[in-house]
Amino acid sequence: MKKYGSLILVMGIHILSHAQPDRWQQRVKYVMKIDMNEQTNRFTGKQKLEYWNNSPDTLTKVFYHLYFNAFQPGSMMDTRSRRQGTITSGRGQDWDQRVKDRIINLKPGEIGYQKILSLKMNGRPQSFKVLETILEVKLDKPIAPRSKVVFDMDFEAQVPLQVRRSGRDNPTSKVRYSMSQWYPKLCEYDYEGWHPTPYVGREFYGVWGDFDVSITIDKKYILGGTGYLQNPNQIGYGYESAGATVTRPAGNKLTWRFVAPNVHDFMWAADPEYIHKTRKVKDSVTLHLLYKPTNAPAAAWEEVLDNAEKALPFIEKKFGVYPYRQYSFIHGGDGGMEYPMATLCIGPGAWLHEWLHSWYHGVLGNNESLYGWMDEGFTTYAEDKVEAYLAKDTGFAHAGNYSGYVSLAKSGKEEPLSTHADHFNTNAAYGPAVYSKGAVFLEQLGYITGTPVRDKILLQYYKQWSFKHPNAGDFIRIAEKISDMKLDWYKEYWINSVKTIDYNIDSLWEEGGKTKVRLNRIGLMPMPVDLQITFKDGSKELHYIPLDLMYGAKPIEDPAIPRKTYDAWKWTHSTYTVETNRKLGDFSIVEIDPSLRMADVDRKNNKLELKW
Repeated sequence: MKKYGSLILVMGIHILSHAQPDRWQQRVKYVMKIDMNEQTNRFTGKQKLEYWNNSPDTLTKVFYHLYFNAFQPGSMMDTRSRRQGTITSGRGQDWDQRVKDRIINLKPGEIGYQKILSLKMNGRPQSFKVLETILEVKLDKPIAPRSKVVFDMDFEAQVPLQVRRSGRDNPTSKVRYSMSQWYPKLCEYDYEGWHPTPYVGREFYGVWGDFDVSITIDKKYILGGTGYLQNPNQIGYGYESAGATVTRPAGNKLTWRFVAPNVHDFMWAADPEYIHKTRKVKDSVTLHLLYKPTNAPAAAWEEVLDNAEKALPFIEKKFGVYPYRQYSFIHGGDGGMEYPMATLCIGPGAWLHEWLHSWYHGVLGNNESLYGWMDEGFTTYAEDKVEAYLAKDTGFAHAGNYSGYVSLAKSGKEEPLSTHADHFNTNAAYGPAVYSKGAVFLEQLGYITGTPVRDKILLQYYKQWSFKHPNAGDFIRIAEKISDMKLDWYKEYWINSVKTIDYNIDSLWEEGGKTKVRLNRIGLMPMPVDLQITFKDGSKELHYIPLDLMYGAKPIEDPAIPRKTYDAWKWTHSTYTVETNRKLGDFSIVEIDPSLRMADVDRKNNKLELKW
């Protein structure tokens, strides 16, 4: 039954991945055998890679990522980080505090490297060139459209001291191995061509496929990571079947075999002192927790499983069903970093954000270098929602991210969200842009379309684009179809520019038995406007002005407040006047956007309180 269950799951994921928009994408299958030497911190690897060229193009070369090569003095990551240290931002030197100038000081036994010993395609040796973190392979025969080839590679690697994401022996967490970006990984080729992005600092993009990974390591080590362990009763350490007797083979080493269907990356971690806990949270999902009580108490770590169990039904209702059978929260060596079916966290506080990446990074898998805001921003938005749910907080959940965005917009350092992740001039601009402005994008979309409509957009986006590498245009088209509005203008202003929103209440007066309120657009980004008038008797009116570029209007969100809908405000016009039959002397408060969802950079002029 277990074999059939696994087969059904794989078939289900395969069907889901093909029941989506008709965009071709490449496919891979990795079979890797790794032998780790814990004394030298080096390992040897054999990799068989089946590669399906589903594109209409003939490929004359392929590229691989060699991420470990970034952890060498003088590398692009090292040079870029030290350059950031010469820039001063509001927080001091602009470098990533985890990297700083550490790489240049690594000794030969502390650096990272990946060395390719041999590479064959369909049994024939191939010529290749190592370009630091990119391997360029010029093929002796091109790969024809809609055909398959097999690459066989022998390689060796040295695990660097923990600097960023992957590495060993972090002095804070004391985790031995955080094995992310650890294998030669084929670069993505899509409708835009090859993406051989050098490893300079951030974000990833990978080909969907299946992984079969066998890791041979000293018997005392406990592992966790991506995929389903295939030999649990040989391994033990909490993975064995209920009531089973663990029978380990003879010798000092143990081979752990993991299989992961339909993922775009594979991560693992290992330490001889991991405490391993499991929690079955529904019939089809088991959560794993692997931690050491070195820099956080055991109770804080084990609370992760309690909170995850509480959160999962809410998450799946809001954002979509988690499609895999397991997820692992793993104590690692650096901050928090997401991978399919698993995360590495230096402490328990990062569990929720990294887990929610499973929806936006793990299952949707957009090109984070180009659309980091669709991963980090959407995940941050979801994190706000889930945190509020767990805390039973009914207030405005996104205030912190709105504040972060407004500070960035006023700093003079903001760059468009369409900027490549590695090409932001400052880390100080990248963080609040991709995380905070990206989160605001979704909450503000709810202001434009109405919250219930936005929630439907998110579910349909997940359903339609799972396992498909969507881009910004794909999301906008889903939003347009669900909302029956044009929304390309929103992407143009919010993503491709740094223009800001700023409206104010210009004046109020009585004329012809009516009270009129004139609004003024100061900022260069136009928006639809909710104007709420509160009267002395406590009653309210909502005056709603759609934007002409929308070609539509959002539904009424609160039936308890009478709403008057106006003709659309033309984006070229700086003022608009609304009117009410109530006397000016009846007014108590006039407020633009009382819901706080419009990211106006100066809210002081949005609200007028009349003291009669």
